[in-house]
Amino acid sequence: MNHRLRTFAPVLPVIAVIALLGLPLAPGAGGAGPADAVSGLVVLYCGIRLLRERRRPLTPTAVVVMGLPVLGLSIAAMGASSPGAGLSGLGRYLQIFVLVPAAVVLLIRDRRDFRLLAWSFVSLALWQGAIGVKQYVTATGASYQGEDIRAVGTFGPTDVMGMATVVSFGLICALALALGLGRSDVRQRAVAAGCAFALLLPLALSFSRGAWIATAATCALQLALAGLRRALKVAAAVTAAGVVLVGGFGVGSAMLQERISSITQVTDAPDQSVTDRYTMWAAATAMWREHPLTGVGLKGFPEHRDGNASLALSSGSDTDGAGAGYLKQPLLSPHNMYLLVLSEQGLLGLLTLAGSWLALLVRALRGLYRTHRAGLPGLDCALVSSGLLIWQLIDFMYADIGGPSTVLTAVVFGVAAWWSLVGANEEERPAAKAQALSKQAEAAIQ
Repeated sequence: MNHRLRTFAPVLPVIAVIALLGLPLAPGAGGAGPADAVSGLVVLYCGIRLLRERRRPLTPTAVVVMGLPVLGLSIAAMGASSPGAGLSGLGRYLQIFVLVPAAVVLLIRDRRDFRLLAWSFVSLALWQGAIGVKQYVTATGASYQGEDIRAVGTFGPTDVMGMATVVSFGLICALALALGLGRSDVRQRAVAAGCAFALLLPLALSFSRGAWIATAATCALQLALAGLRRALKVAAAVTAAGVVLVGGFGVGSAMLQERISSITQVTDAPDQSVTDRYTMWAAATAMWREHPLTGVGLKGFPEHRDGNASLALSSGSDTDGAGAGYLKQPLLSPHNMYLLVLSEQGLLGLLTLAGSWLALLVRALRGLYRTHRAGLPGLDCALVSSGLLIWQLIDFMYADIGGPSTVLTAVVFGVAAWWSLVGANEEERPAAKAQALSKQAEAAIQ
């Protein structure tokens, strides 16, 4: 046991961040939580390790890709309404998109560490999903259509996307492990496939349309990238599981059907939540038009919202249940990460931040294609990192950062960055080293 702990010691602090998201939060708690505090310690721990080992931490390419958002964030922080707002906003963005991801990249040493993190995502998802299913069965979840049945896990009604996000990440990791592990890992593949199917139920009971869309699109891409024949088999199995759960057992069938049908009614007969979202999107666009290059400054959306929003915007979102009392939650963001960045950081901030994400995605998919085509080991790692990143970028069209579960986004970007900037090139480094040694030997002979 002690030997195994020493073996995985560098990555254990990152696992601690994931594990802390399984702890219950105080009713009504929002913003940063214990996992955020530990993520700061992870960055500190990583810095100490680098100083002790005295090695160059990141390649120049990695520094450029991961450090690119700092430019737009710094300018947006200077344009904030107050120094306090600018510093707090800058610290939060740096935590989520620069510092913690960089620490994760540096603490993952090989694919074995990577797979351990992937299974940690799955474990957290199973824990939160089990709590969510219990909330639905016992009517102790968040309020949904007058009933306390919405599965939210330990995140409470103020972060209804928290459990859905965690379960989605776990499902994507489980599917990737089931598809990408080698033929010798039959038991792990079977366990991963079982976990993926088990997580379908809590994801459905989260009633989160954004998570459904992002997960369905990501899983479809994972299946397509893993091979058409395998994709058809899994699609048939998922369809059968859905028929059994919803049709056979009647798991929330009426409400689920209504929620699914509402996805196609966002323009014909939108509900108030969709109306609020459209109104805030329009307000964010109006802010950007007034300050196209640098935006209104970090933390500036709430201050400029009312001056740019129409009368269709409600006073807030009603939350209740899951151990918390009734609360009118103010609408302080557009619930679209791209529009939030555009409104507060302008075109410069969007290009630098989204440019970093796009670079990671391109490199991750390129590494996935090369690994799959050449039959190299690490297909599971490629599918995990690419899937998590694709899910996050799709979900950002319906959500933004905020709440205790946000720190998991930082870990996701770190996992994706490791594969994009390090893991995908592991097969090339030994070959390059051998080639260099060969050239040195030839030069010595001559």
